[in-house]
Amino acid sequence: MSKLLVWLFAAGKLGKLLTTGGTMIISMAAYAWIFGWQYAVGFVLLIFCHEMGHYIAARQRGLEVGAPTFIPFVGAWIQLKKLPHDVHTEAYVGIAGPLMGTLSALACYWLARSTDSQLLLALSYSGFMINLFNMIPISPLDGGRITAIISPRVWLLGTPLLAALFFYNPSPMLILIAILAFPQIKLALQKDAGASAMPDGYYEVPMNLRVNYAVYYFGLSAYLAIMTYDVHEMLSGLA
Repeated sequence: MSKLLVWLFAAGKLGKLLTTGGTMIISMAAYAWIFGWQYAVGFVLLIFCHEMGHYIAARQRGLEVGAPTFIPFVGAWIQLKKLPHDVHTEAYVGIAGPLMGTLSALACYWLARSTDSQLLLALSYSGFMINLFNMIPISPLDGGRITAIISPRVWLLGTPLLAALFFYNPSPMLILIAILAFPQIKLALQKDAGASAMPDGYYEVPMNLRVNYAVYYFGLSAYLAIMTYDVHEMLSGLA
């Protein structure tokens, strides 16, 4: 009986590994069809690093979480089997993804500068851009989860940003995000924003934590914006 339990446990672990690895391979194949296999591998690995930031942070906070799952041309996600019990945990898990993703893009950037690799420079640009996009302050994007600790009303700032991005570059993915974000926007418009949707005390955090996360959020967003612009200019000069 004990051997059977060990086998089932190992099979469960293997199943999670196959889910992540299998969907990563499918995504790489899809991206390779358009961009070439080298870029596809690097791009999917950058997304993987971003998601692992969320995964590690969630495990640190004692949350049950599934391994990353990938969908080509959509991205990836980790399934939280246990929701955050307070807004600090939500913000902590939320910011870990963009932070890990930024470090990964920065590694590509420094390697590109050291080796004069246009491929790595292009990957660094993609990494900075993806993480900057995720910092838009609207849920379900990471920015919405981070800024919830500042105030759910910050989500209202994400609405015009999302609309402007859609008019600049129309995409079905942006429409999907807008649909998913609609309930959160309604909450942000309420007098007591978010209070009716979450357990009592969910948004009660010390002021110093709100200030700290505001600094983290705006600092990381500004850095990503600068790096995205600078690397884009470098790539334009090489064209």
